[in-house]
Amino acid sequence: MSFGGFLDDSSGTNEGLVGARIVADIPYSNNMPTGAFALPKNMFNSPGLSLALQQPNIDNNQGDESRLGGNFEASIGRRSREEEHESRSGSDNMYGASGDDQDAAADKPPRKKRYHRHTPQQIQELEALFKECPHPDEKQRLELSKRLCLETRQVKFWFQNRRTQMKTQLERHENSLLRQENDKLRAENMSIRDAMRNPMCTNCGGPAIVGDISLEEQHLRIENARLKDELDRVCALAGKFLGRPISAPPMPNSGLELGVGSNGFGGLSTVAATTLPLGPDFGCGITNALPPVVSPPNRQTTGVTGLDRSVERSMFLELALAAMDELVKMAQTDEPLWVRSLEGGREMLKHDEYLRTFTPCIGLKPTSFVTEASRETGVVIINSLALVETMMDSNRWAEMFPCMMARTSTTDVISNGVGGTRNGALQLMHAELQVLSPLVPVREVSFLRYCKQHAEGVWAVVDVSIDSIREGAPTFVSCRRLPSGCVVQDLPNGYSKVTWVEHAEYDETEVHHLYRPLLSSGMGFGAQRWVATLQRQCECLAILMSTTVPTGDHTAITASGRRSMLKLAQRMTNNFCAGVCASTVHKWNKLNVGNVDEDVRVMTRKSVNDPGEPPGIVLSAATSVWLPVSPQRLFDFLRDERLRSEWDILSNGGPMQEMAHIAKGQDHGNCVSLLRASAMNPNQSSMLILQETCIDAAASLVVYAPVDIPAMHVVMNGGDSAYVALLPSGFSIVPDGPGSRGTITNVQVNGSGGDIGGSPRVGGSLLTVAFQILVNSLPTAKLTVESVETVNNLILCTVQKIKAALQCES
Repeated sequence: MSFGGFLDDSSGTNEGLVGARIVADIPYSNNMPTGAFALPKNMFNSPGLSLALQQPNIDNNQGDESRLGGNFEASIGRRSREEEHESRSGSDNMYGASGDDQDAAADKPPRKKRYHRHTPQQIQELEALFKECPHPDEKQRLELSKRLCLETRQVKFWFQNRRTQMKTQLERHENSLLRQENDKLRAENMSIRDAMRNPMCTNCGGPAIVGDISLEEQHLRIENARLKDELDRVCALAGKFLGRPISAPPMPNSGLELGVGSNGFGGLSTVAATTLPLGPDFGCGITNALPPVVSPPNRQTTGVTGLDRSVERSMFLELALAAMDELVKMAQTDEPLWVRSLEGGREMLKHDEYLRTFTPCIGLKPTSFVTEASRETGVVIINSLALVETMMDSNRWAEMFPCMMARTSTTDVISNGVGGTRNGALQLMHAELQVLSPLVPVREVSFLRYCKQHAEGVWAVVDVSIDSIREGAPTFVSCRRLPSGCVVQDLPNGYSKVTWVEHAEYDETEVHHLYRPLLSSGMGFGAQRWVATLQRQCECLAILMSTTVPTGDHTAITASGRRSMLKLAQRMTNNFCAGVCASTVHKWNKLNVGNVDEDVRVMTRKSVNDPGEPPGIVLSAATSVWLPVSPQRLFDFLRDERLRSEWDILSNGGPMQEMAHIAKGQDHGNCVSLLRASAMNPNQSSMLILQETCIDAAASLVVYAPVDIPAMHVVMNGGDSAYVALLPSGFSIVPDGPGSRGTITNVQVNGSGGDIGGSPRVGGSLLTVAFQILVNSLPTAKLTVESVETVNNLILCTVQKIKAALQCES
C-alpha cells in the first residue's frame, strides 16, 4: 500500500520521514476500507492527518494526541456554525444577491437582508422538482414560478441554495469517514512503532537486532519466509496427488534471492523443471523444458486465493508434462502396444500392455465406462506451425473440424509459449464433440491442451481431461479424455506428416446400440476421423487459395461470387449440424408428442431477428437407420441430381439441373452446387436449391436448402450472403463399425433387431436423415401436434423412398 506523493510532500525531521516510510512499506490488514485510497487533496493538509503521520518524537504520543484533538474540536466548531447558517437555504430564500452575484457586490456597502419564507406547499413543489432535476433550465424555472406565484430569481436562488445544502451534507459525511480513516491510520501507526521497538525473529521467535538493515530489506525477508512456507505446502500437495514425494529445490544462500521470481508460480517453475520428467527425444533427440507459466496480470497470486491457484497450476503443469510423455510414446511405439486388426487393418491398442507401460495420469477408469483407442497417420497439405496455431486457437480449431465440433472455448491461458512461438503453450479448453446422429449424445469435455516443440519442424499437441483434479468440477462426467493429440513433422513442399492418437473412456449406456460398434472401434470419435477431416479441410483451403480455377467449375462465377457461395454453404452446413445434435450452444427444446417413432428426435426453437433464417417456429426432426449398402454407394445416390426425384419432394417429381459447381477438393464429391428444379406445369415456378457435399475416408455429408432466386443472383455476383434466409436439411453417412471395410458378416436390417436369415453382405451404412422446417411464421405461435406428426411422416417417407430406390428390404 502506498500513498504516492503524499508521503514525499511531508515536512519535518528525518525521524518523521522514517515514520512515514513505515506506514507505506508495512502491509496492512485486508479489512482496511477502500476509502483510504481516495483521500481528497485538501485533507492531506489538515492538522490532524499531518500529526498522525509525522511526529518528531516517538515517545511524545500523548502530546500529539491532545493537539490533534484540539485541532479537530476547533475545526468542528467552525464547521457547525457555517452549516447552521447554510441549512436555512432549504426553506428560506433571500432577495439579495446569491452565488456569483454576491462576489460581484462584495465592494458595495452592506445592506439589511430581507428574507421571504416559502409556504409548505411551495417547498413541497420545489423539493419534488429538485429530486427530478437539480439544475432546471430557464423554461422550467419560469413555469414553476408561475405555478407557485414566485419570482423567477426566487426559484433560481432556492435551487442554488438547495444544491449548496446538498453539497454541504455530502461533505459532512465524507469528513466523518475521513476522520474515521485518520483514527485507524494513527492507531496502526502507533502499533507499528511499538512493534519496531521490540522486533522478533520470524525463524526462531527470539528478539532480533535490526542494526543497519534497511526497512525494504526487512520487508523482503518477511516476504521470503512467507514464500518458503507456500512452496513447502505446494510440494506437499503435489506429492500427495502424484503418490510420490516432491522435494523443494535447495535454497539460495541469500534470503533475498528467493523473493525475486519472474513468473506467476513463484518458485514452482523451478520445481517443475528440476524434478519432473520431460518427454522423450523425438526425431533429432531435442527436448525442451516447459517455460515459466505466466499468470495473467489481472489474476491474484498472493494470499489464500493466489496460493490455491498456484497449487492448481502446479498440478496442471505436472499433468501436462506426463500427458505429453505418454502421447509421444504412444505415437512412436508399434507392437506390442499397437496391433493390426484383422478387419480392415486398423490399429488397436492392447490395454494390458498399455497398463504395464503407463501409469494412469487421471486416475483409474470408472467401472461403468468403456475404452476406445485409435491411431492414424496421414500426410496433410499444411505445415507444422500453421497446424499448431490452428489447434491452439479454439475458433480456428472449430472451423477446421466443423462437423465434429458442436462448441469450443478457451477458459484460461496459463502460458502463451516462449520466444514468440507456441512452444510451451498451456491452456484450459472446453469442447463439445459430436457424431452427426441424434442417437449419440454430445461429448462434453474440459481438458488441458499443451503444445511443445521436440525438434526443428517437429511439434506435438496433447489434450488430457482435468475433471479428476480440478475443484468445482462435476461429480459425474460421461466422458474422460486420456492423453490424446497429434505429433506433426514437416515434409517438403508445405506438407506435413501427422500421427494422431485418440484415447477416451465414456459411458456406453447413453449410446444407442446401432452406434456402439462404431464408437468402440474408434471410428466415431477416433483418430481416423480427425485425420480424414483434416486432410479434406486442408485440401479445400489449398484449392480456395489457389489462383487457378478447377476445370470442373463453371467459369461464369467470379472469384468474389465463389467466396460468397462457399461462405453461404458453410453457414448452411453448420446450421444443419446444429439441428441434428442438441448442444448447449443452440437452444433446442426436445418434444415427445404424437405418434412419433422412438428413434426420431424432434426439437423446436424460435427464430427471431436472425437475418439468415426466416422468422417463426422452426421444427427440427432427425433419425438414424442402418442400410445394407456401402457408404460410397449411398453417398453417390443421394448427391446425384438426376436421381433426386426418387426421394426428394422438392424436386416436383422431375430431374434437377446443376446450374453452378464449385469444387472443394480433388474428389468430385467435395463441392458446392446450385440446382434448379424444373416446373412440372405452367402454374409452378422453378426453384433453386443450394447443396454442399463432403466425403472422406471416415464419413460423408449431403446438405441442401431451397434459396431465393434474386438473393442467389446477389451472392453469385459477390454480394453479402449473411442475409440469405435458409433452413437446411440433409444426410450424414458413416460406416457401421467393424466389418464395413470388406469383411463379410451377418448383420441386422434395421434398428429393431430383425435378421435377414444370416445372409452375408459387404459392410453397411448408418444414415442420419434430418429436416428443418418452418411450421409457423409467428415466433409467438403455438406448436401443434399435427405439425410434429407431419415432419415425422416426412422423415419416414424419405427413408422408405431411399430404401426402395436402393432395393433394400424394409
